[in-house]
Amino acid sequence: MDIVVIGASGYAGGQLLRLIAQHPKVKLKSAIAHSKANVSIAQEHGFLTGIYDSKFEEFDAQKISKEDFVFMALPHGESAALASQLDAGTKVVDLGADFRLSDSSQWKKYYGGNHAGQWTYGLPEIKPNRKLISDSKRVANPGCYATAISLAFAPLITHKLIDLDFLTVVAASGTTGAGKKPTQNLLASEVINSLVNYKTGGVHQHIPEIEQTLNQVSNDKITISFNPILAPMPRGILANCISKLKKSMNEDEINGIFSDYYKDESFVKIIKENSVSTTSVTDTNNCHLQLKIDQNTNQITVISVIDNLIKGASGQAIQNMNLMCGWQENLGLSVNL
Repeated sequence: MDIVVIGASGYAGGQLLRLIAQHPKVKLKSAIAHSKANVSIAQEHGFLTGIYDSKFEEFDAQKISKEDFVFMALPHGESAALASQLDAGTKVVDLGADFRLSDSSQWKKYYGGNHAGQWTYGLPEIKPNRKLISDSKRVANPGCYATAISLAFAPLITHKLIDLDFLTVVAASGTTGAGKKPTQNLLASEVINSLVNYKTGGVHQHIPEIEQTLNQVSNDKITISFNPILAPMPRGILANCISKLKKSMNEDEINGIFSDYYKDESFVKIIKENSVSTTSVTDTNNCHLQLKIDQNTNQITVISVIDNLIKGASGQAIQNMNLMCGWQENLGLSVNL
């Protein structure tokens, strides 16, 4: 099957190209990057040297409108206009935020501009998304923070184990989560040897997406307190997801609940021994979860780690493509990445 990647020069776009190259059922037809048109793919993504000898192309709606499958890896707010130019039969996964939210007022509050509507939400491990994804031609890939946090809280909410009025997250992300646009706060001299809070005070754009997903799990209105941190590393997310238990429980009991909840999932691993770290999931489509209970306060912390460029973006996009095409879900993702 032929694949088009729009926004192929970015961090997520580069990882998509890498995953496409190793996928047994697809091949790259076009790598579109308007600002890098006619630049070789290998020049922008050195890790693809020897894999692709082609160049980035400009966007031409007429040329790609009827292609089999399109990935859009564009900055937020840019996908909607391009998607409207594609044939209705073309299957599309959007890695941006344009089609994630159902509530137009939340879109305007956190992103601004016109709300483009909602596509099927592409987090397969949250029920009943997998079936909906499999039946869809247009899928909105989740945000990286939203993926890590939703997977951490979902079993606790499903089993009604926690106080829904107390959901707090303190999470750190690598610099690739901010994209390639050069800004002073992302310069190496600003980031190295430093941790800094950003978008605190309830303004981070993934908040409504996380709440929307957890509302789906609970059938109740949920609000979270989210405090993100920029970490001096290129990639990875570590999220401490904290709440109060409704009753006294031990870690073995809750580990059993999590293991049962994710027993059929290829990419979610419950880690009972050793510490979880971002390096343990680098270059994989895995989410590692570890549970810790503070008996003194009866609080539970679920530590969730993912690679923001793979499970938080490109790997999850491939996972969704596999479902949309009726293929094995971990196809092209279960080998060394």
